[in-house]
Amino acid sequence: MATIIPVKKPISQMQLAPGSLVTIPAVTWEEFEAILQELGEKRAARIAYSNQTLEIMVPLPEHEKPNDLISDIVKLLLKRSGRKYEPFGSTTFKQPGTAGIEPDACFYIQNYQRMIGRRRLAPEDPPPDLAIETDVTSKTTLDAYEAIGVPELWIYSNGTLSIYLLQSGKYRISLTSPIFPDLPLTQAIPATVERAWQVGSVEALEEFAATL
Repeated sequence: MATIIPVKKPISQMQLAPGSLVTIPAVTWEEFEAILQELGEKRAARIAYSNQTLEIMVPLPEHEKPNDLISDIVKLLLKRSGRKYEPFGSTTFKQPGTAGIEPDACFYIQNYQRMIGRRRLAPEDPPPDLAIETDVTSKTTLDAYEAIGVPELWIYSNGTLSIYLLQSGKYRISLTSPIFPDLPLTQAIPATVERAWQVGSVEALEEFAATL
């Protein structure tokens, strides 16, 4: 009978093509932390970890255009309303022992002053007020965001914007955003993203601004 010898190679040696998703079960928190350190900060891949399941995702280039445009829309709306903010991009947020997540984009709004000049997250730092994911429908991702406590999460997928609000520790879908309560974002943002594919992001953003 042949002996099966397990082969162990560093995660960093995995060659993942854009659009790839790798799911690794039974990952301890210590292993997750070690994998994060091994992968480093300068990488295309993004991670999501909860319920001892690790997901490693490499976004497609076509995912980045909607993400950048939606982020620009958020900045535009905050500036128009006279509110200040601190963008934290794809920072790794953790709930020690439980969950880790790297959003496509995120913003501190209510707590922006506290985060000015922050180069590294401190254990006592709050979660961002708004996180944005593009083409992410994984339940693991929602679980991670719930564990970390992000109050508002936007997921753009297949031409649809879904707004999730954290209520009693669980996400509930909403038709409106408490951050921008008077705007029909679930209609306006998908229309603007689609327009960007036709005329370019700059013109689409200008057209969106003109409707405000």
